[in-house]
Amino acid sequence: MEPLTSLAAASIALVGTHFAFSHPLRAPLVRAVGATGFLGLYSVVAAACMVWMYFAFTASPPGGLGGTGDVGWILATVLTLPALVLFFGSLVRNPALPAPGAEKIATQEPSGAMKVTRHPMMWGFALWAISHLVLWWSWRTVIVALAILILALVGARLQDRKKEALMGDAWTQWESRTSYWPRWGRLRETGAVLWLVALVAWLAITWAHIHAAGIPAGIWRWIG
Repeated sequence: MEPLTSLAAASIALVGTHFAFSHPLRAPLVRAVGATGFLGLYSVVAAACMVWMYFAFTASPPGGLGGTGDVGWILATVLTLPALVLFFGSLVRNPALPAPGAEKIATQEPSGAMKVTRHPMMWGFALWAISHLVLWWSWRTVIVALAILILALVGARLQDRKKEALMGDAWTQWESRTSYWPRWGRLRETGAVLWLVALVAWLAITWAHIHAAGIPAGIWRWIG
């Protein structure tokens, strides 16, 4: 199998198995093997798909699409900072996370990144994917970015349905006070500490991109 074909197949497998395990197959598998067994099975399948993607990605040719030049890099640089703000913000007071007290949080006023969207982690991944798509650098990057984009945005919608079933009125109340679509104007309300954490991570990750991918990213592309 050609590397790009293999990468596309691996990406489809990752997306398809994630949605299947998260929704139609979850209940019957939990009944069959228990919650711990289900988690183990899902982890093995997800890991196998990601390993397959990794080897197919590294075997695929870099470049090939020409790229969008400095315009694309500026867009990608700008998009990745709010992506990290949303990602790190999703780790605080987020009732979507499987943690004790989630229902209680869902009945309270949203704070931090939840003011922007009730799915900040998913939208963080989506912005990361879009930042790579706008570069239009290689087919292998496009394939992986599209897989992440679909996982994030379709997964967020399906998560709403699952949480409605699991949490009932608590999640319905949370939905009424939050938004699936980001309210970008409220990013400034997420707090200076969160922005500082995201900025430090952004500088570190874009610097590491030079060594991991051999390509300067972020501001390092111009000042490195």
